[in-house]
Amino acid sequence: MQADPFTGRPTCIQGGRLPSDEERRALQHDHGRRLEALARLRSAAARVGIGTDPDDDIVLWDADEVGLLAGADPLWHELNEAARAFREWLPIISLEDFGFPEEVEDLLADCGPRLRPISSGVEATAFEAEDHSIYKFFMPRDSGRIGGTFEFRRGEEIALLAEASDGSYRAMLEKFDLIVRLGGMPTEVIGVTKAEGVLVTKQTLGTLLSEGADTSGVQPAALIPIPSRFLRAHRDHPRLYFVDGKPWLVADLHSKNLVRAADGELRAIDLLAAPLPAELVAKEPLLVEWLERARLDPKATLLRPTHDDDL
Repeated sequence: MQADPFTGRPTCIQGGRLPSDEERRALQHDHGRRLEALARLRSAAARVGIGTDPDDDIVLWDADEVGLLAGADPLWHELNEAARAFREWLPIISLEDFGFPEEVEDLLADCGPRLRPISSGVEATAFEAEDHSIYKFFMPRDSGRIGGTFEFRRGEEIALLAEASDGSYRAMLEKFDLIVRLGGMPTEVIGVTKAEGVLVTKQTLGTLLSEGADTSGVQPAALIPIPSRFLRAHRDHPRLYFVDGKPWLVADLHSKNLVRAADGELRAIDLLAAPLPAELVAKEPLLVEWLERARLDPKATLLRPTHDDDL
């Protein structure tokens, strides 16, 4: 494993080379540990009365910020320990590490010679480095929100209506974990900047698809089509995916979010996702029943098959 040219930290990503199976498993492990560390930090913060929604305050903490209170009582000690553990998995970095000037106002205009701008969207600005690795810089909004997720509500004729909404740092980290789970382009989380709250990732290079290409038939195999009776999403290609047994909505895998990797496979580089809301799902017995069958059999039909003897 080589060192990242900007941070010096270990990295398994270099240009378009796909990591080995062992490296991919390690990458997946890192995403899981990062999410566990954030969950521990959120829980510890809540126990001392610190709000965690939006979560930009705790995600951007320096570990030393709560260290002075660590001796106050066991709850503050646990918060300090949780903050330090999380910082190991999401280090504080600087935009200057990547060649940007101090107090940069425009990432596209002010990038250094070692990064070539390739795209800029609502969530992120992407650059190609000298070794052809892709670095993405996710900018937070003034509200502290970052990226995107789904909000759900019940419909009159549809069990669930899913609308895209502002996300959070946790939702972003969950997304990167999902991309790797689904066999997407290997994605590392580099860190977050203290001053700007910019979340930085590194991703394997792939070949773009033609704009507007139909990707309905090339969705990742692990994704399950959702009967229109159950869900309507305001994003392309809504699908069901189970994360540790819990149902998630995964969508937005259109032509701009899939690329062709060095092995010829189409792999996701971005998506939009959120866990299905348990409290709303519970109000729809037919949906509950289908989800349980789909968890065991991805080809489960809308209605449970009826045997002739039962007719």
